[in-house]
Amino acid sequence: MSDLVTLSEIEEAARRLVGVAVRTPLVRLPGTELSIKPESLQPIGAFKIRGAYAAMTAGPVPSGVVAHSSGNHAQAVAYAARELGIPAVLVIPHTAPELKVQACLDLGAEVVLVEPNMEARVGTAARLAEAHGYDLIPPFDDLRVIAGQATIGLEIVADDPHVDVVLVPVGGGGLIAGVATAVKLLAPRAKVIGVEPSLAADARESLRSGVPIAWDPADTARTMADALRAERVGDIPFRHILKYVDDIITVTEEEIFEATRRIAAAAHLIAEPAGAVATAAYLSHRPKLPDGTRYTAILSGGNTDPALLFD
Repeated sequence: MSDLVTLSEIEEAARRLVGVAVRTPLVRLPGTELSIKPESLQPIGAFKIRGAYAAMTAGPVPSGVVAHSSGNHAQAVAYAARELGIPAVLVIPHTAPELKVQACLDLGAEVVLVEPNMEARVGTAARLAEAHGYDLIPPFDDLRVIAGQATIGLEIVADDPHVDVVLVPVGGGGLIAGVATAVKLLAPRAKVIGVEPSLAADARESLRSGVPIAWDPADTARTMADALRAERVGDIPFRHILKYVDDIITVTEEEIFEATRRIAAAAHLIAEPAGAVATAAYLSHRPKLPDGTRYTAILSGGNTDPALLFD
């Protein structure tokens, strides 16, 4: 692979994902010009299955895999490992939602809980991979993973070739790196806008500075969007962001919460807080977005406590 994912690599990842990842539809949010891409419909309830499976099948199937994650990537690796018949060891911060940890255990993976910072996650995963002789499957800083996530962009453009604006949640950057690459290569006039919580806005600061900037994990931990608490975007995703992403904006906790309610009530879809940020940007910050009449927001995941919808 080159420094950036290519269209042929994305298309090859899409072929490997047939029968594994759901080809999710575009669902119009009533009363708006927004279509939602519900990756919550994936087998593990989030888009991460695309990148995990694509990475694990890019070459010979490994004897086993290790991954670190706040939850959704861990579930994806566990699911893909079960499909491929190999063991998985998952390094997860002890602050991750119990719902996500239990899902990994239910899929047959071994779970190792660590402190909620990137140093602990990355270091522990590297040691375990070396000790077991297993392949390491990063959550976002990996070209194979980015190619898998990019298949979402392929589908968006195929279903709406004239899309004006694509709104994408930003955590570690793998999703927006892949989606932006696919969209810009296939529909160059479309704008790609990243969205992240204002309490974890490291990616916006990084884009404006031109270099990746890390936030303290104690700061990013304040957002309810647990899947977007990455301390900084990955180096490989950031190269794609600089080339293909038009802007990154932020949303408040209140806006995220209201978007989860609106998505459930009007679109009949369940979004976890991280999955709702792109829709929140459209609902609360439409004047800040590029002009257009065809908007798409990626609902990246739906692994949430149902009580959140009724508090």
